[in-house]
Amino acid sequence: MTALQIADIKTFMKKLLLTDSFDRFLLLEGTVTTFNTFHIDGALQKSYYTREEQELLTERTLSLWGEVRPFCLELIRGRRTPLSFRFTFRLSASNTARLLAQTGVSIPADQVRGLLLNLRYDGQSLSCTTGTSLSVFTMDKKLDHAWDDMVQKYFRQQGIPFETV
Repeated sequence: MTALQIADIKTFMKKLLLTDSFDRFLLLEGTVTTFNTFHIDGALQKSYYTREEQELLTERTLSLWGEVRPFCLELIRGRRTPLSFRFTFRLSASNTARLLAQTGVSIPADQVRGLLLNLRYDGQSLSCTTGTSLSVFTMDKKLDHAWDDMVQKYFRQQGIPFETV
């Protein structure tokens, strides 16, 4: 687990809300506090979709950030900044398997419950905390380190300045 302090909140918010930089992450949950507090459960409600759409969603139980982003943009957009927000993202199963293969981590993909990215804004500062969730206990921290490194590399590629806390 690594905590990153976002050095340029404005740049980060543009990447988060106005570009597709985070669109392929799954949204576990989110909360945005402006004039009200809005809670977002990332769980897909499959009964909302047509039968054909449901067939395309068979492997997914969570919304992609790209599907929810326009609604969050409407909540956050305006002259006033939000009082706070927090979002918890999860890396998709296919990207998790890719990370495991690229880094040589020997944990089977089906034992990785989630590689998580927690974003938290408190009205003044924005932090990002990584996390891993496994269905088995292991003393091996290679996956934690690989995920931490990947997030930092991704932020650098996206031009998001940060400091390790």
